[in-house]
Amino acid sequence: MKPKYIVLDRDGVINVDLFDYVMDTKDFKFEEDSYEALIELGKNGYEIIVATNQKCINLGLISFEGIEKINNYWIDLVAKAGVKIKSVEVCPHRDEENCDCRKPKTGLLKNAENKHKISLKNCFFVGDKISDIECALAHGCIPILVKTGYGLRSIQERGSRENLTIKKNLNEAVKFILNEA
Repeated sequence: MKPKYIVLDRDGVINVDLFDYVMDTKDFKFEEDSYEALIELGKNGYEIIVATNQKCINLGLISFEGIEKINNYWIDLVAKAGVKIKSVEVCPHRDEENCDCRKPKTGLLKNAENKHKISLKNCFFVGDKISDIECALAHGCIPILVKTGYGLRSIQERGSRENLTIKKNLNEAVKFILNEA
């Protein structure tokens, strides 16, 4: 059976976005029902790629190792339920650094593809920001915007786009995806 891939943003999709930065494992809280959504993805054979902008690294607020520790914390929690996160791709750059990996650019997705020798074209990409949606579209993924995190703000600022699927949260997005598959 051919593997199924899904790309998820982290802050505001998997965990509660503090509208600042998650700087410690004690600040990491799963979004409502997102833990259960990750479990459902795993049970249904999805390989999960996380693509996250973390400019707090290059702002000097936290080290790359600090972000890695936070990611390992939640990855270990879902691993205990039998779900493996294939990879977490992190962009540490600030906007003005004009890198190729900061969403809406597609470098994080290309990194994952090169690392794992896979294609993320036509897979679902769930995010809470317009930059996630633009990244998904630019890379040939199927975007889903969730209303958690910056989601409602994204809808208010940019309006809903034609043919853009909008769901309450990751759990509702996963139910939609599993129904489509």
